[in-house]
Amino acid sequence: MKTEVTIAGVTFQNPVMTASGTFGSGMEYGEFVDLNKLGAVVTKGVANIPWQGNETPRVAETYGGMLNAIGLQNPGIDTFIERDLAFLKDYPDTKVIVNVCGKSIEDYVEVVERLAGEDRVDMLEINVSCPNVKEGAIAFGQNTDALTRITTEIKKKAKQPVIMKLSPNVTDIAEMARAAEAAGADAVSLINTITGMKIDIHRRKFALANKTGGLSGPAIKPVAVRMVYQVSHAVSIPVIGMGGIAGWEDAVEFMMAGASAVAIGAMNFINPYVTIETIEGMSRFMEEQKIEDITELIGCVE
Repeated sequence: MKTEVTIAGVTFQNPVMTASGTFGSGMEYGEFVDLNKLGAVVTKGVANIPWQGNETPRVAETYGGMLNAIGLQNPGIDTFIERDLAFLKDYPDTKVIVNVCGKSIEDYVEVVERLAGEDRVDMLEINVSCPNVKEGAIAFGQNTDALTRITTEIKKKAKQPVIMKLSPNVTDIAEMARAAEAAGADAVSLINTITGMKIDIHRRKFALANKTGGLSGPAIKPVAVRMVYQVSHAVSIPVIGMGGIAGWEDAVEFMMAGASAVAIGAMNFINPYVTIETIEGMSRFMEEQKIEDITELIGCVE
């Protein structure tokens, strides 16, 4: 029974990854999860310099999910290399995908260049939901021209395969995916969080200091599955699916919709064992269904 999947020339022992921002670099989860069993650890976003993030409160619970407006707080690339990548060298069986964020194309490129010589980095995931400060704070991933420019510039400097992480907060997700592919992206991942809002009616205040935040959790899964299906039919590069995955059934559903791999995010906060349980559940499903190769599932529903 074969559980390996290959994306842009990188082979993963199974298709289950962590979603950026929900797992750190694995240090916090080490006592719950054998990191060597994961397909990949996708790190929290890292920028060229430390980011403090947004004002608190930054997290609010909602029906079937959560809102967050962390603001991509991170220690910067120097600390990341010295601490996080050094830690991940102890887990050679698991691939490492570094999520990169920035406020300008130059910011992204600086991080990409710093990671070019790091042999522990297998792929780069580019978070294009960041506000482009040079273009009126519109996210890079909400405009095809901006997405094309940033993808093109990153591909010029990247030594590892590049995944563009797409925002669902657009009119046509397939159009964005096609733009990323045309600019040279090796894969796309989706969906990032959906913009939402919550108001505390008793305090007559916004639940988040930022007013709006990113909605994640099971509530967004049907939207995510639909977008993964659309994108997988719009591009020829691999798709990594995420958005509300709570267990193995959800992971299988994403793969049947067209995802080559899946990433689990918000559910890590509720059940720190969820990634391992998902891997085990998918293996049982394959045995029960007499599936010899997990890639048989990819896009099997038309």
